[in-house]
Formats: sequence, C-alpha cells, structure tokens
Amino acid sequence: MSRRNWYLLTNSLVLFWMVMSVVAVFVHRFVSQPLWLMVHLPLLGAATAAILIWSQHFTDTLLRRSAPAGRTGLAARLALHTLGAAFVVTGVAVSLLPLTVTGAALVAMAVVAHAVILIVQLRRALPARFAPLVRYYIAAGLVFLAGIAIGVTMPAVADPAATDRLVVSHLVLNAFGWIGLTALGTLVLLWPTVLHARMSDAVDVAARRALPLLTAGLLLAAAGPVTGVRPLVAAGMLVWLAGAGMIAVQGWHQARAMHPATFAGWSLAAAFGWVLIAAGALVFLAVTSGDWASLRTAYLSVLGPLVAGFAAQLLMGALSYLLPVVALGSPAAAKVGAEMLDRGAVFRVTAFNGAIILYLLPMPSLARVLLSFVAVGVVIAFFVLAARAILAGRRLRRAEGDSPDRSGRVALGTPVAVAPPLPPRRVGAVSAAFAVLALCVGAGVAADPAAVGIAVSAPTGAVVASGETTEVTVGVSGMRYTLDEIEVPYGDRLVVTFHNTGSDVHDLTFANGFRSERLVPGAREVVDVGVIGSDMQGWCSIAGHRQMGMELTVVVTGAPVDASGEPGDDGSAHGSHGEGTSAGASAAADIDLERAPAVGFEEWPAALTPAVDERVHRVTLTVQETVQEVAPGVRQTRWTFGGSAPGPVLRGKIGDIFEITLVNDGTIGHSIDFHAGALAPDEPMRTIQPDATLVYTFTATQAGIWMYHCSTMPMSMHIANGMFGAVIIDPPDLAPVDREYVLVQGELYLGPQGETADADRIATQLPDLVTFNGYANQYAYRPLTAAVGERVRIWTLDAGPNTPSSFHIVGGQFDTVYFEGAYTLRPGDAGGSQALAMQPAQGGFVELSFPEAGNYPFVTHIMSDAEKGAKGIFHVDD
Repeated sequence: MSRRNWYLLTNSLVLFWMVMSVVAVFVHRFVSQPLWLMVHLPLLGAATAAILIWSQHFTDTLLRRSAPAGRTGLAARLALHTLGAAFVVTGVAVSLLPLTVTGAALVAMAVVAHAVILIVQLRRALPARFAPLVRYYIAAGLVFLAGIAIGVTMPAVADPAATDRLVVSHLVLNAFGWIGLTALGTLVLLWPTVLHARMSDAVDVAARRALPLLTAGLLLAAAGPVTGVRPLVAAGMLVWLAGAGMIAVQGWHQARAMHPATFAGWSLAAAFGWVLIAAGALVFLAVTSGDWASLRTAYLSVLGPLVAGFAAQLLMGALSYLLPVVALGSPAAAKVGAEMLDRGAVFRVTAFNGAIILYLLPMPSLARVLLSFVAVGVVIAFFVLAARAILAGRRLRRAEGDSPDRSGRVALGTPVAVAPPLPPRRVGAVSAAFAVLALCVGAGVAADPAAVGIAVSAPTGAVVASGETTEVTVGVSGMRYTLDEIEVPYGDRLVVTFHNTGSDVHDLTFANGFRSERLVPGAREVVDVGVIGSDMQGWCSIAGHRQMGMELTVVVTGAPVDASGEPGDDGSAHGSHGEGTSAGASAAADIDLERAPAVGFEEWPAALTPAVDERVHRVTLTVQETVQEVAPGVRQTRWTFGGSAPGPVLRGKIGDIFEITLVNDGTIGHSIDFHAGALAPDEPMRTIQPDATLVYTFTATQAGIWMYHCSTMPMSMHIANGMFGAVIIDPPDLAPVDREYVLVQGELYLGPQGETADADRIATQLPDLVTFNGYANQYAYRPLTAAVGERVRIWTLDAGPNTPSSFHIVGGQFDTVYFEGAYTLRPGDAGGSQALAMQPAQGGFVELSFPEAGNYPFVTHIMSDAEKGAKGIFHVDD
C-alpha cells in the first residue's frame, strides 16, 4: 500500500470517531450517560487514535528510524484501540461493566505497546536535536495507563465520596496527561512548521525544562484526590500551567515573527488557549469548591465546551496541515488539498470559538442549542472539506501520472513547501461569523421572552411627569421579595434594581409590562418601570413562584383626585397574568374522556422487568420541558425527568448503589429528591440552574416502592407538572411472578392548552384529571394483559401532590399486600384484600391471580378521581 493511502486509511479512524462525536451531540437527549459520551468519543476515540498514528509518525521522523514492526505493528495497535474503545463506549451505554473493563484492557494493551516501541526507538536512535521530544509521548503513555486504571476502578468503588475524588484524578491524567502532554510535545515543532517560522535554540531549552514541570504537576494534581487533599489539585495544575507557559512563551515569539495565516495555524493557537483555560478553570474550582462532589459537578458542567475548544480544534488544525503534506503525495496535490482545507478559515475559526465562548455564558436554553449547532456545523464542514481535499488531490495525482511517493516525512521545525494561502478577507468573514452568532443569541432570546426583559411602555394617559426619579433595590429572601411595598410619589419615574439574592432563578414583572430577565442567583438588573400614576402589582412570573408569595405592590403617594373622588389611573394593569395562574382559559374545558386518543397513541410502558444483578446503577436523568398530551385533545407543557411523566422506573436490591446524574435542560431551576436513599439533603437535593449538572448518589438500604420528585419550590407545582417517578427496591424474599406492572397515580391541574399547570388550581387540591402513569384512562384504551391462572404483581405509588388513592381491581381479590415496606397479607392467610389505600408518597404492591377470562377494570376507589381518569382495564384471556 502506498504511503498516502496508508495515511488516508489510518486517519479514516480519526474521522470516524469525530463523526461519532457529532452524532452524540445530536442524540445526547435520548441516550444514557450523554455527557460521558460527548467527552469520551472525541478524547478516547478520535484524539487517542490520532495520537497513536501521528506520534508514531513524528517519532519516526525525529529519530530517523522506523518503528519495530512498522506499519503492521501500528495497524495492530490501532485495531486494539478501536475495538477496545468501541467496547468501552458500548459497555457504558448499556451499563455492562465486564464489556467496559474488557475494552479498557484492550486500550491499555495498545498504549503499553505504543510506549514500549517508542522507548525502544529512542534507545536505539542516533543523537538528534529533537529526539528528547519523544519523551513527551512516552510520558503521556505512562500517565494514560494510570488514568485507565483509575477509570476501571471507579465502577467497583462502593464509596460515592471516593468516586467523586477518583473522577477528578481520571480527568487530570487523561485530559492533561495523555492528550495534553502529547499535544504540547507535538506543538513544539508542529507550530513553527505550520507558521513557516524558524525555531531558535531557546525552544529546545524550554521544551526540555517544561517536561519535568508538566509531569510533576500531573502527579501532584492526581495525588490530591487520591489522598483527599483538595489544595494539591490546584497546586499541581499551577505547576502544570508553569510548564505549559514556558512552551507558550516560545510559541508567542514565533507567532509574532510569522503571524498565523491558515485555518491550521489559527485552530492550533485557539486549541492551545483552550487547554490553558481548562487547566485554569480546574485550579479555580479546586480552590472555590466546598467539597469533592461540588468540584466534580462544577468541572463536568463546563468540560464539554472545553473539550470542544481544545481537542476538536487540535485535531482539525493538525489534520488540516498534515493531511495535504503527508497523505496527498506530490507538492501540487498538497497545494490543492491545503487550499481546499483552508476555505472559509477565518469564518470557521471565529464562529467555532465564538460559539463556545457564548455557550459558557448565561444564555437562554434555545440559544445554547443553536450555538452548539454552529460549533458542530464547523466540524461537519471540516469533514466535507477534508473529503473534497482528498478527492481533489487524487484527481491531480491521476492527471500527473500518479508519480511514486516521496519519503513523505515532514521536516518538522523548518518551513515546508506548501503553497501559501491567498490573503483572506478577514473583516467580512469575522463580521459574517458575528452575525451568525448574534442570530443564534437573538433567536434564543426571542423564543424565551421570559428570560429577557422585553416590555412595551404602557400609556401614561393624563399622568404629569414630575421630572423626579425614585430608585429602589429589591432583593430576594426565600420565596419573598425583600420589599413588599414600594412607595412612589405621583409622576415620578420608578427605577428598580432587582438583585436576585435568593437560591433559585427569579424575575420581577410589573403589571404595566416592564420586567427583568430571569436572573440566576447573584445576578442583578436595573428595570426602568416608567412614570408612575397609580398603584400596581409586581410579581415573579416563573410558574408557581407568585403563589408562593413573590409579590409586591407599587403604591402611589400624592396622587390627584378625579371628579369621582378616586385617584387617577394611568392605565397600568392590576390584573394577574403571571405564569402558572388562571389568567387564561383552562384546558379543563376541553376534557372529553369518552373520546379516544389519536391514531398512533402509545401508552406509558407499565410492564416491569426484574431487577438486574449489577450492584451499581448509573443513570442520567435529563430535565426536559415538552408539550405532551395528558388526555385526548388536552395538551400541557410538562416538566419531566427523561422526557416522560412519570420519569423512568429505577429498580434494584438492598445494598445497591444508585449514581444519578441530573442534567437540567429546562429553562428554570430544578432538583431531585430520592425517598429511596437516606442522606443529608443539603447538597444532593439542591436546586441546579439551567444547563447545570448534579451527581446524586445514594445506597438502597430499605425495600419498597419509593417516590422521587423535584423538590424545588413550589414543590406542588413541580410535582403536579410531571416531575416525579418511582424507585423499586425488591424485598429480599420477593417471590417470582408471571407478570409485573407499575402504576403511579398523579394529579393534573390544567392551565391553558399547551401551557404549564395552574398553580392557583393546585392550591384548591381539586384536580381536573387524575391519572395512572400520566395519561387519563390510557389503560382503558390500551388494556394491560394477563392470562387465567397467572400470578400478577402490581406495584402502586401515589405521587400526589395532594390527594390519596385506594387501588382496587373490579372482580379481583388480592391474596398478597405489601405496603410501605411490610407485608400486611401473604398467600395462605385466611383473609383477602380488596383495596390498597395510600396517601401521597406512599406505595406498595398487590398480587392476585385472575379466576377466568374477561375484562377487569382497575380504579382508585375514590370514585370521583376514577371518573377523572384514574382507571384502566386488565384484559385476561385463556
């Protein structure tokens, strides 16, 4: 195989993993462990494959000695890595630990072989100026082995606190060791080569002195979590930054002498900047985080964008330079390929880095989605341009007669004869990129007006402006404003500084239409409410917050009296039109439970599977706000865990460990409370803001069916709007049955069609609908099934938030009843049971066998609630 075809074939593996990384971005809402996948596909997959290929190529070039076993050996290492990485990804995705461990072992074998071959080459090589740089690759491989070992150990660790620490060590060794050391060692020579700049002796000295600092810093930072000493993480990363800074200084001098002028140059520069930011962020969080769990959660929340900024740009930049030079063969083909890969360079670099920067800032959820699409679009553009460059180079080679390959080794550190690019039109490209980014932010803001203070001034009517301004500051304490009354002289302009001193997202909306943005805790905004001529209300518009007491009143003093003896009115509205109120027409008017669901209706899957044998259960629950049908023709915006209400059923056994990653993809703060675990609620049950992540770990110590729910205030609103689910912990003596089902009762208090639940109606405790598993009468339309004589177990839970339940099967008698952790009836007892009564957050199970074929309705025997949708059918055949 020719040299160029060899490099095209091997680098297709890198492109494959990059494509899979892009796919992960698009499907992350629908898979388990989405953050893990979006980090490991580019790092474990694409970056590691690129390191195995190109560090071997650079070693061969620097030492002027081919590796033992040559291409055959490299092909074997790449095969081990590809198979191992695929096993790891699949094992994590399907929660199959043996597959994950096997994959990690295969990757480790590839890395061990890689490091051994580099050591052999270095020992046998003749003295060369750049030979010491091979030590970067060797050190990176050894550090990566330690990172793999920690990664394999984490699933077997029963202590959640130890897991939090090990994750930090794993990140340090893999991100800043395996990838960071390799990247820095390569950039020492690749950077001046891309710039066509000369390299002074000072670069050699800096590279030799930097490696001990980089290695020592990694070991120190990784030792911090192992020993439980958090300051060591910050100290180690500062040492690592000192080593990286020595290389950065030399790179800066080279860039001043020969400015970057290509996509490769700008991308490599940006990638270097992002790795320094990533290290600095870890230092900051290690100093400011209160504990290891907070450090882990906070760093994981920014790791995705940082990985994109560093790893994705490093790969795109390096391959944009190396593919034409190494893989296309002739100088003419390399020139054509380089020009192709450099198209739109300024726009692509600006758009990609601008999208990441904006993503890390406080943004509406939709804006972040659009910005991520921009970044992914730049990566896709690289795939397209790379393919076109390869095809164009091949066509030119054929036109040239496909002359034999040259040596193909890049003379690192010296200018390479690749055609200089045409002078880019930078101003237009940068402006276009800014315009795209502005459109993303603007669209996100426009789609979420509650997140931005956009108001139209109310008419002032006959109000005579005094020319004076009243300025006040309003804070938040719990679920109250620190001022409940603001006095304003008639005709004054009111300017309010709203400072969110609470612990959740809040806003301040006035009845005349002026409002603040939704502010995260600690943020503040100045709201010009306009000239005031009459009393009016102010409130928080986030669903349920007004009902919890977040209201204030603007009181006018010194108002003139009209002919009727009443104070004048400036047209300000006094009405209640905040979210979660009954201002709009309730969708309750559209309820018709005799109506059948639309074609294609799919019921919530009530059938249960047995608990798996794994001791550790890792689950990602993503908060999503989606419009869903809750009865035929009735749609509401539901706040959900994992896209459904109830959320996914979790099942395990006593002693099992549950590690839950909560990802808030909503627009307001949310939290989660697992009744199945006993632990201090302060940290794991705290409210997290949009785009934040929280890891909640608990050990199941008691059997039963346990509720989980959002505990953010007002809790009744969050539960009624869909944020609840069930955790089943099997009793040790649980007998096998033929069929198992779960039915979670919940209440709906309907707001207008397509909107959220009505907080005022929730307070009445008179639900519009009562459902099993989130949809009224769904199992009357899609009956649950059983056969005569089969033993059937039905787990039941009353999720509330307000009303009790009394589960009953018409025509059935229960011979087994398990309620709140204890059997109240067992087979063989003289008596039977007709209903299982539950208060909100209580549950259990019943068992029975159906005596003959037929349809057996099941209901809550609180009959008015059954008539509101809490009923279904067991269809029993022979």
